[in-house]
Amino acid sequence: MKRRKRLSQFPILPTLMTLGNGFCGLLCITLLTRSEWLIDEVWQEKLGDARVVSLAGMLLFVAMLFDLLDGQVARLTKQTSDFGAQLDSLCDVVSFGVAPVYLLMACTTAFHSRLLWGIGALFAACAALRLARYNVEQGDEHESGFTGLPSPAAAGTVASFAIVRPLLNRFDEMQPTDMPARLGALVAEVSPILLPVMMFVMALLMVSRIPYPHIFDEFFRGNRNLGQFVQLLFALIAIFTIHELALPLIFTAFALTPPAQRTWSGITRRWHTTFAR
Repeated sequence: MKRRKRLSQFPILPTLMTLGNGFCGLLCITLLTRSEWLIDEVWQEKLGDARVVSLAGMLLFVAMLFDLLDGQVARLTKQTSDFGAQLDSLCDVVSFGVAPVYLLMACTTAFHSRLLWGIGALFAACAALRLARYNVEQGDEHESGFTGLPSPAAAGTVASFAIVRPLLNRFDEMQPTDMPARLGALVAEVSPILLPVMMFVMALLMVSRIPYPHIFDEFFRGNRNLGQFVQLLFALIAIFTIHELALPLIFTAFALTPPAQRTWSGITRRWHTTFAR
C-alpha cells in the first residue's frame, strides 16, 4: 500500500499572502452579488452600480498583487514548497477563474444572459485547466516563460474594464473634445460588446501553447532587455496620455500581442515560402 505523505509544517508568511489572494477574489464575488452584510442598500445607492463594479475590479488587482508577492516572498525566505504551489492554484481559481465571470455579468448586458454565462463558464474552465497544466509543467515553464496566457493577466484585463467603468459612463454622457475624451467615448461604446468577445478569446489563449514572457520575474531578477524597455515606455506614454484608460489598453495589448506576433510570423513565413518557389 502506498504511504500517504503528511504535511508537518508550512510557510506562514507566503501562505497568508496566498490566502489573501483568495480572500480578495471571494470579496469581489460577494461585492458583486450585493450581499447586504457587506454593503447595505444606502451605501449601494450612494456608490452607484458603476462604482461597486469598479471597487470589485480593484479587489482583483489586490489579489494579483498578493499572487505576485507570495512567490517572491517564498523565494526570498527560501520557503518554496509543493504545498504553496497547490494552494496558490486553488486561490487563483477563485480570484482569476470565477470572480471575472461575475465581473463580466456586471459589466455588460449587450448579449443574452445565457450566452454571457456560457462565455463565463468557458473562461472559468480554461482558467482551471491552465492552472492545472502550470502545476504539472511548472519547472519547464518557469525557465522559458509562460505557456499560454497567465490567468492573472486574463482576469486583470476584465478587471481593468471594470475599474474604468465610472469614467466610461461619464464619457458616454458628454460631448468629447480632446483625444482622451474621444477615446473614452469610443471605449464606452464598444466595451459592452468587446469585453465578452475578449473574454472568449482569452479563455482560448489560456489553454493555448503560445509563449508569454515573465515580465515581473525578469524585472525582479535584473534580466532586462530592449523589448521590455519598449513595453515599459509604451505603458508610461499611455498612462501620461490617456490616464485611467491606459489600464485596459495595457492589459489588452499584453494578452493579444503574442498571438498577433505568432500569426504575423506564420503569414510572412508562408509568404516567403510561396515566393521562394
